[in-house]
Amino acid sequence: MNIFWEVIMISMKKLGLILCTAVLSVGLLAGCGSDKKEAQLTQTAGVLKVGSETTFPPFEFAEENTNKYIGFDVDLSEEVAKRLGLKLEFVSMGFDALIPATQSGNIDMIAAGINATPEREKALAFSEPYFKEGGFITIVRKDNTDIKKMDDLTNKRVGVQIGTVPVEMAKAIPGTDVKEMDSNSNIFMALQAGTIDGAIIDQAVAMYYLKQGADKDLKLVGEGTDAPPFVLGFNKSNTALRDKVNEALKAMREDGTYQKIYSKWFAK
Repeated sequence: MNIFWEVIMISMKKLGLILCTAVLSVGLLAGCGSDKKEAQLTQTAGVLKVGSETTFPPFEFAEENTNKYIGFDVDLSEEVAKRLGLKLEFVSMGFDALIPATQSGNIDMIAAGINATPEREKALAFSEPYFKEGGFITIVRKDNTDIKKMDDLTNKRVGVQIGTVPVEMAKAIPGTDVKEMDSNSNIFMALQAGTIDGAIIDQAVAMYYLKQGADKDLKLVGEGTDAPPFVLGFNKSNTALRDKVNEALKAMREDGTYQKIYSKWFAK
């Protein structure tokens, strides 16, 4: 009888050891899975999905012959993705859809010339500033003699891009009939057609359009106003990705890559 119970006890000890090992193995596997999930910076493994409004040259726009997205922000995002070991997926959408898309996880990052305003910082995690130049300026038809500066837009029809800082700037001018439009290209077409009297847009974008031939019909008037710097935007819960992007931007400045990209699009 003693031998019988001794065999039973040994068997139970072995079974307990097997069960403990199995539980430990499952725990380790779960831990590994958790670490893997935490290490994944983007919604889709291996892909950096960047949202932008692609009528904002020279920052982002569609190349005329190929419809491929090109520009300063595109090149910058491509380099950042490469340094993070990710493939870039550049997604075009309306400017006013960018923040909701980031909050819902449909995109990982915004690269669309967004100014670092306090209102946007409530909704997004910001990168370090990556571009600061110019500001906002008034643009009118070349045959317009009434509007010589931004304050002259009083009681005028003023075009602005929906969701941008110039919307509030235009509304602050007394008597303006503010026309919010989906894109800068629509603003330029409205100016040329005479359906608006003037527009307030980013100075770098305005100068690029004029250099591309729009100066035959349009002109800049007055002085540019100051504007907050451009930043990249992220979901507030994904500061890990934001921090990695900041590291990449810092390295790009230090090794000359940032200046190379800048010179490509903003050479005098």
